Amino acid sequence: MVSADPGPAAVGSRLTVRVDATPLLAPPTGVGVFCRSLLGALARRGDVSIEAFAVSWRRRHRLVGALPDGVGSRQRPMPARPLHALWRRVPGPPVEWFVGRCDVVHGTNFVVPPTRRAAAVVTVHDLTTLHFPELCDRATLVYPELIERALHRGAWVHTPSSFVAAEVVEAFGVDPARVRAVHSGVPAPPRAAGGPSPVTLPAGTDRYVLAVGTAEPRKDLPGLVEAFTRLAGEHRDVALVLTGPVGWGERDLAEAVEASPARSRIVRTGWVDDHRLWALLRGAAVLAFPSRYEGFGFPPLQAMAAGVPVVATRAGALPEVLGDGAELVTAGDRDALADALGAVLASEEHRRALVARGSARAAAFSWERCAEGLVGLYCDAAGAGTARGRWR
Repeated sequence: MVSADPGPAAVGSRLTVRVDATPLLAPPTGVGVFCRSLLGALARRGDVSIEAFAVSWRRRHRLVGALPDGVGSRQRPMPARPLHALWRRVPGPPVEWFVGRCDVVHGTNFVVPPTRRAAAVVTVHDLTTLHFPELCDRATLVYPELIERALHRGAWVHTPSSFVAAEVVEAFGVDPARVRAVHSGVPAPPRAAGGPSPVTLPAGTDRYVLAVGTAEPRKDLPGLVEAFTRLAGEHRDVALVLTGPVGWGERDLAEAVEASPARSRIVRTGWVDDHRLWALLRGAAVLAFPSRYEGFGFPPLQAMAAGVPVVATRAGALPEVLGDGAELVTAGDRDALADALGAVLASEEHRRALVARGSARAAAFSWERCAEGLVGLYCDAAGAGTARGRWR
């Protein structure tokens, strides 16, 4: 049996926390942004000792370079496939074998490994897999089973919104006292985020509607293409820019673009890094966020922080997060989406009012507040002695 050097379970009076940073090994989507930003905020505190780990064999060497300042990593290699196969069947091997003794283990992406003595916290970003399984890929469809196993072992749950917290309580029958909603912050722009426009607009256009998201069915980007087509004739100086990685909704999106009479004014950038993303945000006339379901929603808050008006849907947690800082329409209503976008494009007064409300709303979210809420959760979980079903 492999065993890690136990080491101390606490540093002075500080809680020792091991955070799963596996999402940082891939191009960061929303979960990666959450993971990196939270780690940075936790590292700036003096009341917790933070280290990161990754469940990966081939990509494990990338972790150190992906971590924010002040966050280290000490672990034995953790081969993902065999470990995940074991963890789906038995409550072990415990994660302490790989990362050493600690007070709390935080799984940041729907999965928290079994522990021997440490308290376990798992972040559930949304319940898309339960509500819209047809919108999910095979890898994510196992999340409900993994969440149930973690709850059975005594894990505590973090969600990014009260909306998702209520869903978790209802779906899994977990004690509401063990589910904690803590809002995420707004992803910070990188240093020197200015510079020339990162996109070349089609001839005859000098403004653009921007959408940010993976090409997956939940984001309803084909619906946005249709809405843009409906307003394109009235606003001939406007293009549609779609930025984000290819996903399992790629075929539907490509077909929607090809079928649009305004397809020559639709630009796809693919995935972009933080510098290009913030440049795209700051240059946009309006951000469109047509999602069918969201547990939080980073792009609208980023746009608000950048002084860009937002049109989004009343889907999932978006009304809770965006409040009056965005123009909200019914999810799937493409006429309403086109009308709301057209109103922003047509009226400078309306645009300024939305920008003012959005800036005020975005200012209410910070990673320092997120870290404070999660440290409170860590303390409660560690104090309750939650580890169950321990590996013997």
